[in-house]
Amino acid sequence: MPPIPVITLTTDFGEGSPYIAAMKGVILSINPAMQIVDVTHAIAPQDVRGGAIILDEITPLYLSGSLHIAVVDPGVGSARALVYAEIGDQRYIGPDNGLFSRLASRLGASKIRAITEERWFRQPVAPTFHGRDIMAPAAAHLSLGANPDDLGPPFAQLVELVWPGAVKVANRIDGQVTAIDSFGNLITDITREMLAGVPTDETVGIFCDEHETRCIFNAYADQPPMTLIALIGSNDCLELAIVEDSAKIMLGVRVGTPVQVKW
Repeated sequence: MPPIPVITLTTDFGEGSPYIAAMKGVILSINPAMQIVDVTHAIAPQDVRGGAIILDEITPLYLSGSLHIAVVDPGVGSARALVYAEIGDQRYIGPDNGLFSRLASRLGASKIRAITEERWFRQPVAPTFHGRDIMAPAAAHLSLGANPDDLGPPFAQLVELVWPGAVKVANRIDGQVTAIDSFGNLITDITREMLAGVPTDETVGIFCDEHETRCIFNAYADQPPMTLIALIGSNDCLELAIVEDSAKIMLGVRVGTPVQVKW
């Protein structure tokens, strides 16, 4: 792998949390020249699936060899493993709880190491903050050229989560809400590819919980404010939005809510 050009952070700490600054402080105290980028700290608390989706959508966009620290860790302090993984042309550090399963299922993991070698840790290690005391210093040492093989022993396989995906049958696609963005838009697992050949006019209906809208539009501005609208978003998946408002709040819909497209 090439030298690490950037370290990113993805957590459920909440924007502005001092825990973020603590992790950055540890990294920069070891490698003051390291560039650190925040992917997001707004993952819902303990939402491993939500974190996995964000990592899968965002981290492959970075320069080859970038190192991504992910801390969505409801099992912190337990026997769950911390791992280093090379997936695609990117590198990852985080808990082995499914956070990397979506990436690994799509791209495959070429190397996995358990992070057990204490010489890379910040001491003393707090049992409730492995992001600061284990993941951050390990990442910083890797950025200075430490060999990933020295982090710990080979690790056989990452924890897998089930990702069922949407299903297309005659005149219908059954999917679900997989994420809700910062604007309150409902992002589904119904892809642009699945919608190929599906009409976009009023003959198509999109149903979510007890709510219904017709047509698939190109942009939010195609409908007036406060209108429920369906469109294909920037991640090439169908999403539902309330123009100039929050679909999450207005519809009361959660991740996992079924979505159906019928024509």
